[in-house]
Amino acid sequence: MITHTNTRIPMTTRTESVINTDIARLRLWQLISPALPVGAYAYSTGLEYAVDCGWITDEASASDWITGQLRHNLSALDVPVLKRLYHAWQANDVARVAHWSRFLLASRESGELLTEDRHLGAALARLLPDLDLEEARDWQDTNDCSFAAMFSLAATRWQVSITEAAQGLLWAWCENQVAAAIKLIPLGQTAGQRILSQITQQVPAAVNHGLSLDDDDIGAIAPGVALASARHETQYSRMFRS
Repeated sequence: MITHTNTRIPMTTRTESVINTDIARLRLWQLISPALPVGAYAYSTGLEYAVDCGWITDEASASDWITGQLRHNLSALDVPVLKRLYHAWQANDVARVAHWSRFLLASRESGELLTEDRHLGAALARLLPDLDLEEARDWQDTNDCSFAAMFSLAATRWQVSITEAAQGLLWAWCENQVAAAIKLIPLGQTAGQRILSQITQQVPAAVNHGLSLDDDDIGAIAPGVALASARHETQYSRMFRS
């Protein structure tokens, strides 16, 4: 005869603040997940043209391209602006949010890059009200809505730290670039993971640099990316929208 006994799984006592930190980190994972329905997979940010014209041909050159953008674009522009957006949301200063969101959009160096940022921002603005962030609804019908503006709104309200939010934003961008490189060059999945592993090690330093910049030091310097994106606009055959 089989008997059943009630057994309890022992639970470690944890403080509410620790639990809240865990929840915030999980919400960040949700925000940077490839399953987030904003359409980021449709953009290569100039990578498609760079492959088409022979600038990028293999694992090493793909890694160099992505690393260069991480250092000279995202670390110098997206991260410091994300920090200012984050603090503006903390202060409920919507005018300041709009200012830095416009600054970021104005810094996009081609029509495709500008359209990409607006598209992703609008998609996230449509999603966030369904995740109980009603503030995003006011940004659904404006050209001032960048992706970082909505990303920082979610990070602030979900109590994700600015450092972890910036790390998440950069990691998600790197992952999307690697996914595009795998399709375009093409590369094997293992090669893609090697690239992602190498670049991930540089994300913390890129974030720390970006968070330390003063207002007058913000700005991207990547003319090759701007040129690739502009030429991609008239590329004959395309898989990606940028």
